[in-house]
Amino acid sequence: MSKKAALQKRLAELQAEGTKILDAAESAERGLTAEEESRFEAIEDEIKAVQSDIKEAEKMEARKRILGGLAAGTTLSPAGGTTVRDLNPETTAGFADLGEFAVAVHAAVHGGDRDERLVALANSHEGGTTSGEGYMLPPAHRDEIWELVNQFDEFGPMIDEEPTANRSVKLLADESTPWGATGIESYWRAEGSQMTASKLAGQERNVPLHELYTLALASEELLEDAPRLNARLSRKAAEAIAWKKNLAIVEGTGVGQPLGWFNSPAMVTVAKESGQSADTLATENIVNMYSRLLMVPGSQPFWLGNSDILPQLMTLTLGDKPVWLPPNGLAGAPNGFILGLPLRLSEYAKTLGDLGDLQLIQPRGYYGARRASGVKYATSIHLYFDYNTQAFRWVFRYGGQPHLSAPVSPHNGTATKSHFVALAERA
Repeated sequence: MSKKAALQKRLAELQAEGTKILDAAESAERGLTAEEESRFEAIEDEIKAVQSDIKEAEKMEARKRILGGLAAGTTLSPAGGTTVRDLNPETTAGFADLGEFAVAVHAAVHGGDRDERLVALANSHEGGTTSGEGYMLPPAHRDEIWELVNQFDEFGPMIDEEPTANRSVKLLADESTPWGATGIESYWRAEGSQMTASKLAGQERNVPLHELYTLALASEELLEDAPRLNARLSRKAAEAIAWKKNLAIVEGTGVGQPLGWFNSPAMVTVAKESGQSADTLATENIVNMYSRLLMVPGSQPFWLGNSDILPQLMTLTLGDKPVWLPPNGLAGAPNGFILGLPLRLSEYAKTLGDLGDLQLIQPRGYYGARRASGVKYATSIHLYFDYNTQAFRWVFRYGGQPHLSAPVSPHNGTATKSHFVALAERA
């Protein structure tokens, strides 16, 4: 093993030990003990020293490459070919992409030469089980997956979502209204009379972060072709993770997964019209849904519909005006507008005639919590091999639920309102 590889391996061991200490304290909901504090400080000091030695080793390698006629950042591969590698081992471990990493692991567990870059990784094993042992992906390639996830994340950027370092979040919910009898209130006061105090009607709720994983098998053919593997596996895994996360935001049961608005008691269901035929859409349905939406300042509500509703939606009118306005190239609303609000056609909406084939959503009414990224809270992504089966495993944690526990009663009238409104079944 080269000096730099040995240093990289020691750095990974120190980072793993430090993470273990912090995770133990976090799980027990306590601070570090005196013994843990002393050890953690020693780890921090040694990490700084090892990182400094790694930089010196990299400087020496760069000088050798220049003297040997090779461009900086370039080394000879075992096969004699030229491979360009990132010189920052803390983020890439020297692997250009996920495909190159997979090919190296594949060779190592099938009797080939073990790449020294794998030796430098923490928790590196030649075996592997579904419990997660294997070769931990370098941080840069983990980030690559999550960047792709964000491209397919339909609701994450729209809802009230935040990162957290914990496995559960304490959410302080205040469902009071300015016109209600609880929460912060204002009063008129006669001169000289005593003021009446009011206070927040906060209710603490626990939002657990549930584990979501993808276990993807890779064929021998793909493992022999790094570029194809990188393109296919990265993108498909990201699509699968984003789909499941967003499906839970919409219709999660709340048991072992987030509670989606569709299964929440906060959702308002608007009944069909008297005598309305099965599997039809009426203008009255849409107007009644609009009247039940609870507005949030600064939020951007939208309609969520299945494409099955389009043939009927296109013919609906309000007076002599169409209910649905076709896109006509309008930016930000590729599926047009309904009563001035954008329509998003989505597979998360039910088919025509079923409950939820058309929904009206105020996205800021949903709270989501995702596990923060970083070394300490890095998402666990492994490549493991068991019984000659090659597989990738991605695991991350996510939790969520609507801010409201029930629809809100208005100041005047009896029809409750909510951030989430769905059209009832028409059977």
